[in-house]
Amino acid sequence: MVSEASSGAVLTIDLAALRANWQSLRDRLKGAECTGVVKADAYGLGLEPVAKTLAGAGCRVFFVAHLDEGVALRAALPKAEIHVLNGLLPGTAAEFAAHRLIPVLNSLGTIDEWRAFCRTRQSALAADIHVDTGMSRLGLPPDEVTALAAEPARLDGMAPGYLMSHLACADEPDHPMNRQQLAAFVAVRRRLPLTRASLANSAGIFLGSDYHFDVARPGIAVYGGNPLPGGPNPMAQVVRLQGKILQVRGVDTPQTVGYGATHRFAGPARIATVAVGYADGFLRSLGNAGCGFVGDIRTPVVGRVSMDLITLDVTSVPEAESRPGCLIDLIGPQNDVDAVAATAATISYEILTGLSRRYHRRYVGGTE
Repeated sequence: MVSEASSGAVLTIDLAALRANWQSLRDRLKGAECTGVVKADAYGLGLEPVAKTLAGAGCRVFFVAHLDEGVALRAALPKAEIHVLNGLLPGTAAEFAAHRLIPVLNSLGTIDEWRAFCRTRQSALAADIHVDTGMSRLGLPPDEVTALAAEPARLDGMAPGYLMSHLACADEPDHPMNRQQLAAFVAVRRRLPLTRASLANSAGIFLGSDYHFDVARPGIAVYGGNPLPGGPNPMAQVVRLQGKILQVRGVDTPQTVGYGATHRFAGPARIATVAVGYADGFLRSLGNAGCGFVGDIRTPVVGRVSMDLITLDVTSVPEAESRPGCLIDLIGPQNDVDAVAATAATISYEILTGLSRRYHRRYVGGTE
């Protein structure tokens, strides 16, 4: 943990807001189980504090991407049910079993490997089956689904987990792909002998009960990202990033600022240099485009974002609020994570997962 005094920025993570977001999603499901997706260090916010907060709120099933993430989560939550989305790499079955992790099997080859491992252990260990319904990424393609449906004995000897797929366009409610994938998933479900099914991600929950099945897997919405792009965000904001001012200087025309001299001053101005840069996840595309806020006062980023520093125009900010050591909101009430992402021409996932370990992290609203 980086100390607040020595850090260049303070990242505040509101665990109460995170808990409320998960509970709100759970309440929308009307009978389907709400799980917690905590891959990528809980979307950059810290695996252990986030997972323990969700567990305290009633979450009992978790998803991670990699085996190592599952091992770390098992240490934090000894009793949780943990699924590993990226599945079984060759030679890792024993580690899955040792840490009581459930692999998501994405091909006939991994199904055969897991079945053989279960036989050597003489134990029916759980595994999920992921089928591809249109992402063309992970999961059994249609020909392998047909082969498995014709030979269901390939699942003998293992304990069936969930039948899963993943929506490609759930954040566009009117996209025809949603209905196509739903129909494909329903058809596959009739052909394969697994009783519990999971399709909906964060945005999928908002598509309606047809998409909920038995288990939903919300991710970005739990962390405050908008699951309904283009509309009001129904989720509470979880993160606030405040950068520290290192130095303030007066400038005037024809001076420039930053690499490449991409910003030239047209008149007198006050410029604050802030200790955040692209090495901290403040993307380079925010140069001459992004902004910060001091209260309600917008402070534009001027010049390019460099590795460790940005420069902001604080001409309109009272001097008492823009001295070295003062904080400027880079993600906050006036400029949430989706707004920052839109300015950077990316998505909130990239902003969150890029948050630096150089920030001082402050967790508030936690009871676990």
